[in-house]
Amino acid sequence: QVQLVESGGGLVQPGGSLRLSCAVNGRIFTIYGMTWYRQAPGKTRELVASITNGGSTNYADSVSGRFTISRDNAKNTMYLQMNSLRPEDTAVYYCNADLMRTDLVRRNYWGQGTQVTVSS
Repeated sequence: QVQLVESGGGLVQPGGSLRLSCAVNGRIFTIYGMTWYRQAPGKTRELVASITNGGSTNYADSVSGRFTISRDNAKNTMYLQMNSLRPEDTAVYYCNADLMRTDLVRRNYWGQGTQVTVSS
């Protein structure tokens, strides 16, 4: 089975920083792209940032300039460096991977989410 495991969430004060990780475990042939989403209470899930296997990145306007997405292809791991955090960044953050398994089946997978709370 393919599993995505997020980590790095927690409680941080406004202006602080957190680094989220998403590790992809399983029999993976290649990961085409990975994306961070978030969902705040009472809100729909929104795209935060994405990165392709070629390194191209895309950010939501609300996080551009503050968040940085990256990936370590050798480790099948994606990161989200979050700086200058604001209370409105509070949400459950989910990772998603578009990948091909070693059996050559391509599909996307979701992690279980990690809570980020920005509060004083």
